[in-house]
Amino acid sequence: MFLILLILNVFSSTILTTIFSIAVDFLSIQNTLITIPLGSGYQLSWIEAVATMFGLLCIWYASQAKLINFFFGIVNVSLFAVIFYQIQLYGLLMLQVFFLLANIYGWYAWQAKNDCDETLEIRWLTREKCFIAIAFTALAVAALTYAIDPVFQALTNAVISLLNGLGIEQAAVTVEPDVYPFWDASITIMSVVAQILMTRKYVENWLLWMVVNVISVGVYIAQGVYVLALEYTLVFFIAANGFRHWQRQAKSIQAPTSK
Repeated sequence: MFLILLILNVFSSTILTTIFSIAVDFLSIQNTLITIPLGSGYQLSWIEAVATMFGLLCIWYASQAKLINFFFGIVNVSLFAVIFYQIQLYGLLMLQVFFLLANIYGWYAWQAKNDCDETLEIRWLTREKCFIAIAFTALAVAALTYAIDPVFQALTNAVISLLNGLGIEQAAVTVEPDVYPFWDASITIMSVVAQILMTRKYVENWLLWMVVNVISVGVYIAQGVYVLALEYTLVFFIAANGFRHWQRQAKSIQAPTSK
């Protein structure tokens, strides 16, 4: 019996390692789907193409206040996490973990009913909440800009330990310094705040997303991820449309609620 269990354990570890290796190869940004005639030729990877498609679907359905946006968001952020690791944007990678949890929560929150048997309504922030959001954003950007590299190194070590514990042997990794710590931190924190506001159906989330999109386009162009830059250009206009659509649906612009 012990021998059988040992053989099964070795066999299962081999299968896990093989599956992991195949997944890593498929999700590599070097795994080209098509070469786009941009400059000397841009090699669009499978993972970038799929992530882009799901990202656009997510933001479009969110701008229309459709619940299904959270499904597309979950797939989108999972693929983006892999991309951001490969192009050394660590703050954005950490952001995807938050987005995953936020999408799960948002899916629940948009359907949940309060004591009056009502679901969340699209509304504006109160002045007090707006001030808190601005202050938190400024302080958090400063803190993350300073600490982004050691924080991500710690997270990387934790992930490698987890994989090794599952029998997927991985060597220790020393991460390279974040290429744009301030902009990376700014995108990260503002996206966190915007996502929280969206899960609670506050109109202002779209204003923050538009700022995030402008910064993101510049960062992605600088890193040579042109399809993502194009996606975020499109997302900017979708976010502007989302702001217009949510503004119209807000019950009272002059007298915002404080739910």
